[in-house]
Order: sequence, then C-alpha cells, then structure tokens
Amino acid sequence: MKRVFWMALGMIGLVLGAIGAVIPLLPAFPFLLLAAVSFGKSSKRLHAWFTGTKLYKNNLHDFVQGRGMTWKTKIRIMCIVTLTMAFGFVMMGAVPVGRIILAGVWVFHVLYFCFKVKTKKNEDGAAIQEAI
Repeated sequence: MKRVFWMALGMIGLVLGAIGAVIPLLPAFPFLLLAAVSFGKSSKRLHAWFTGTKLYKNNLHDFVQGRGMTWKTKIRIMCIVTLTMAFGFVMMGAVPVGRIILAGVWVFHVLYFCFKVKTKKNEDGAAIQEAI
C-alpha cells in the first residue's frame, strides 16, 4: 500500500513538474524533486527511469549531485516565486497577518537561494556573474 502511495505521489509530482517546465508561472523544481523522492521510495526501476529522463537531467541533476544552480536558474526561480507571492500578497489586503507571514517566507526564500544553494560554474569553469 505504501508503495502505491509513493508511486501515485511521484506521478503527480512528475505531471506537475512537466507542466511547470513549460508554463513559467508554475515552478517545476519542487515537483520534480517530489517525483524523484517518491519514485526512489516506490520502485528502483521507476526511479532509474526517472533519473534518466531529460526532464530530470535538465532541472534536477546538478542540484541533487550537490553542484548547485546557475545564477540564471536561481534568478528565474526567484522571479517566478516573487510574482506568485506578490499576487497572494495583493489578494491578502484584508489579512495583515497573512501578508506578514507571506513576506517572511519570501525573504527566507530569496536568502536561501542566494546564500545556501551553491552557484554552479559555467562550462568555462568561471562562476556566472549575472546581475539581477
């Protein structure tokens, strides 16, 4: 029963991650990470298939291997999250506590991506120096 649960959760993560890879407003990264973990807990064969896909290699492989993300990827993720949270912030006009919590989550997110997630080096070996 647990195996079926993890497999279903992995499929949901895979579908949402694939949609997120195409639609800019939906982030692909967390859903693909969910799929990788879920497939790892459900089936070795399914996990091996997923880690061999182009979707996994393009979006998750370097992060999972501990190599981090490029500045371009970090900025893209932070912009999408900022836009999404800004919409929620505007919609919570009558809920000041909700706005405070949302702002705190946003600040944590930006700080985490800037200082905790490693910055991957480009093919030439030099760190990418893109400005926001």
